Amino acid sequence: MNDAQVWTTIGVLASGMYATITLMATMFVRIIKTEIGTVRTEIGGIHTEIGGIKGEIGGIKGEIVGIKGEIVGVKAEIGDLRKEVHGLSRRMDGLDRDVSAISRHLFGIDPA
Repeated sequence: MNDAQVWTTIGVLASGMYATITLMATMFVRIIKTEIGTVRTEIGGIHTEIGGIKGEIGGIKGEIVGIKGEIVGVKAEIGDLRKEVHGLSRRMDGLDRDVSAISRHLFGIDPA
């Protein structure tokens, strides 16, 4: 081979290598863009799921507030029941006193 042929071969090989590097770089950039798009899509899905979870948490908070209100109502009812039981207890004490007085009167038992 003469000098011109050597330089031509070097030029052809250099341009082939340059073309290969360009092709690989282009393909690499396209792959990276596709993967970034996929990651963005997945992140968007995660944001949607988080929004759904936040909605469910809000619903649970509402249910808890409702339950607290019911508990307050039950406490009030228990307080009312306590008052009624206390009133019945006083009435029973009075009834016991009256029955004792009647039995003393009927059987002629004198209080000491």
